[in-house]
Amino acid sequence: MKEYRVAILGATGAVGREMMRVLEERQFPLSELRLLASARSAGSRLPFRGEELVLEQATPQSFAGCDIVLGAAENDVATELLPHAVAQGAVVIDNSSAYRLDPEVPLVVPEVNPQDISWHKGLISNPNCTTIITATAVAAIHRLSPIVKMTASTYQAVSGAGVGGMRELEQQVEALSKGEPVVCSTFPYQIAYNLIPQIGSFDAQGYSSEEMKLQNEGRKILHADNLLVTCTCVRVPVMRSHSVSVSLETEAPLSLEQVRHAIANSPGCLLVDDPANKRYPMPLDTSDQDLVYVGRIRRDLTSQTGGIALWCCGDQIRKGAATNAVQIAQLLIAQ
Repeated sequence: MKEYRVAILGATGAVGREMMRVLEERQFPLSELRLLASARSAGSRLPFRGEELVLEQATPQSFAGCDIVLGAAENDVATELLPHAVAQGAVVIDNSSAYRLDPEVPLVVPEVNPQDISWHKGLISNPNCTTIITATAVAAIHRLSPIVKMTASTYQAVSGAGVGGMRELEQQVEALSKGEPVVCSTFPYQIAYNLIPQIGSFDAQGYSSEEMKLQNEGRKILHADNLLVTCTCVRVPVMRSHSVSVSLETEAPLSLEQVRHAIANSPGCLLVDDPANKRYPMPLDTSDQDLVYVGRIRRDLTSQTGGIALWCCGDQIRKGAATNAVQIAQLLIAQ
């Protein structure tokens, strides 16, 4: 089997470290794994496959000889450095939002639109974590009959804000248990025992940047240019795994039996829909694995055309970021 030289840009972050773990779990055929990070992290080591790999400072020259680059850095770093990787012959799979809506860049969820990989020009974009989870959950419905509109409310774990978000929730819970002052640095308000109905900046219509991603990215992934989405994104005091409440309408009415059967047989999904026995998706069950759990499937009582309501959960660090990127890389080498 051919082996590949792979680099991870942003290897010290939560997503970069998870990419390493997923590469190891999936026994990705590697001849080299190059870990790239900021100057302050250069020289430190991270474990991989029983060894310790030395972190290198990321520079425009860091990608020489690489076959695949997995991007796990912020937008500014991605736009500064990843074009150099493409110019040096690597295929880049980027987790930042910098290129997601670029018409020249495929935006891919392997279980939903794997065919879009075929027209890449050296760069493939990983969608937003909530978009990946939601698109995976509803893709089977969209294949039965195109979705025309969705209303979604997200319940997003603190790990969506990276290592700092997880640390802040832990520290705040500990401080409150001791009667000590709460310190807020990652989030604008106390997140322990609280909800914050803002993720990203607000636009003139009152929607946050995070809320618009589900419509804008969903249109591109589902090939549904006229898809309409109203979304409310909320940060919740859950450590890991995002949850999404979705109500949707399709062009043709579907029975609940059709929907359940389609989701049960949809790649990347696990149907957990037995409310009589208190079985439904929850963040604790979906953390640290790669399936999107879907349940609470029922009629949308506000719909005049037989709309569907459902609830889904998925690990946004894994399927919502690291695993999705590695899956794209696996599709690349399979081709």
